[in-house]
Amino acid sequence: MKWKKMIVGPVQENTYILFDSNKEAVIIDPGSEALKIIQHIESLQLKPLAVLLTHAHFDHIGAVDPIRERYKLPLYIHKKEQDWLKNTKKNGSAHFGHSITARPASHIISDKETSLEIGPFSFDILLTPGHSPGSISYYVKSAGAVFSGDALFAGSIGRTDLYGGDQDVLLQSIHQKLLQLPEETVVLSGHGPETTIGMEMDSNPFLGGF
Repeated sequence: MKWKKMIVGPVQENTYILFDSNKEAVIIDPGSEALKIIQHIESLQLKPLAVLLTHAHFDHIGAVDPIRERYKLPLYIHKKEQDWLKNTKKNGSAHFGHSITARPASHIISDKETSLEIGPFSFDILLTPGHSPGSISYYVKSAGAVFSGDALFAGSIGRTDLYGGDQDVLLQSIHQKLLQLPEETVVLSGHGPETTIGMEMDSNPFLGGF
């Protein structure tokens, strides 16, 4: 199993394409520049199966509709943010002078769900609120990677000054969910470079003494 990171949009969001040897793929957080993402999918001759959202901030949803319309894909989001797709105040785009929205999701993830199967892909659903109330991290054990959205970054954590943010909740999420993963797990964040759980346990200045 492989992944491709694409840096898109004015705030340099990381969109990920996870794919297997049979060219089946899942797209995670298509934030902007839909044409660029589509061109890469087609250059690799991939067969997309779904779009997953770690959360619904505007910089993670800007290319959702063009991509799922082209490939007729289901969209997965946590129930606490399903209305954010249409609410520019909640998704943050209004705060930055934009109006970015997406059509309703077809699959709503509840608090009780712990796993997700899409074609050959198996995801552990880790509820990691704090950056936003419905933030999800998707752990792919077979790939040794977790798609953490904006919960955990290399050397940092997600901002909590936007709608619904809570730093105490975020730190609890990171410690109780993400830092319980194997230390060699690759952290694929919504912005910035890759890191590992072990590296963040050792050196992330926001996580010490919690």
